[in-house]
Amino acid sequence: MSTSSTSPQGTAGARETTEGTVYTVTGGDWDDVVSAARRTDDERIVVNMGPQHPSTHGVLRLILEIDGETVTDARAGIGYLHTGIEKNLEYRTWTQGTTFVTRMDYLMPIVNETVYCLAVERLLGITDQVPERATVLRVLLMELNRISSHLVYVAMGGTELGATTVAVFGFRDREMVLDVLELITGLRMNHAYVRPGGLAQDLPPGAVDQVRELVKKLRRNLTEYDKLVVGNPLFKARMQDVGYLDLSGCLALGATGPILRAAGLPHDLRKSDPYCGYETYDFEVPTVDTCDAFGRLLVRMEEMRQSLRIVEQCLDRLEPGPVMVADRKIAWPAQLALGPDGLGNSLDHIKKIMGTSMEALIHHFKLVTEGFRVPPGQAYAAVESPKGELGAHVVSDGGTRPYRVHFRDPSFTNLQCMAAMCEGGQVADVIVAVASIDPVMGGCDR
Repeated sequence: MSTSSTSPQGTAGARETTEGTVYTVTGGDWDDVVSAARRTDDERIVVNMGPQHPSTHGVLRLILEIDGETVTDARAGIGYLHTGIEKNLEYRTWTQGTTFVTRMDYLMPIVNETVYCLAVERLLGITDQVPERATVLRVLLMELNRISSHLVYVAMGGTELGATTVAVFGFRDREMVLDVLELITGLRMNHAYVRPGGLAQDLPPGAVDQVRELVKKLRRNLTEYDKLVVGNPLFKARMQDVGYLDLSGCLALGATGPILRAAGLPHDLRKSDPYCGYETYDFEVPTVDTCDAFGRLLVRMEEMRQSLRIVEQCLDRLEPGPVMVADRKIAWPAQLALGPDGLGNSLDHIKKIMGTSMEALIHHFKLVTEGFRVPPGQAYAAVESPKGELGAHVVSDGGTRPYRVHFRDPSFTNLQCMAAMCEGGQVADVIVAVASIDPVMGGCDR
């Protein structure tokens, strides 16, 4: 590019191209350059941040209109991770659906599975028939999942601010949680462990002791974050008064979870609309009234401590018993076991139904291939996920497959807050604001 021949040294020249107006500057005194630029009929710059940017939580595209370093307009572009999970559910049995929904927000697979199964159980009318042990284990696993999700938020949030040490600590502790989840479910992520009517299998030997040891380690390690993150003056300076959204803004935009609680409202579905017996657990709903990114950090840190309290109560109330409803027409698969090659059919069960009962073998075959039927109707179930309210709206036409399943994912809804948090702030603060929302695009683009 070259300056227009009519432009004097040190002034901004302009020329039209197929891409629009291009301005060029060639040397000269800086004050002269600035004054000349101000005299031109300049347009604001539009910047694409993402979808490949490492600080946009996956394939999120942010379209920013900036005036200097100030963001004047911000929009979120989604759809780059579309999986078609909701549509795929219409072509799978009700039980097979758990294999899909667990992959939506891949940082909270247990929570995805649970809300889906709660809605299916409501349609089946078996909510009260789910065994107590299965319900307690669901709560235990959801709280462990909440901790692992928040640890990723802390780890990646620190990385996005340039504090790579925080990432080392966060993923170190998350690995310990995933090790326990793998011990119980057979997989680190995407478990498909929660099934309509209960769970895929019971706890393996030694799992309770492993969870108790994990709670001790996490409670000790969480104090390190108080010094490394919460008490760090650099973090405070970088996060306080950034991504501001007050309570009225949260309510207008439908924000839930830590964003809403950081604005001072103690709204938590585990308290306001309990499920899985949460009303019987002793825990607090942490809130602050800062309405900024730092407040959301404080809320999530305290939530992890409260989750540890709930996990300990789950361990104390675990009683021997089944983990699947007694109705064998729903309890698919009938028997599973965790072997050296992963989770699969129990060999003892297969030997029994193949060697002693032809009717049991036929029933097993039909249940696996066709699935159980769900009475016509629709149901909505909601849980308090690590990101906010996660809801499942399930519709049945009386068949063995869902007619329609739609999820109210908190990442999708909370992303509406991005513009309100970022406009009027600095470009660099966009990263902090988006990190405080903690969106996962697998949940947005399902």
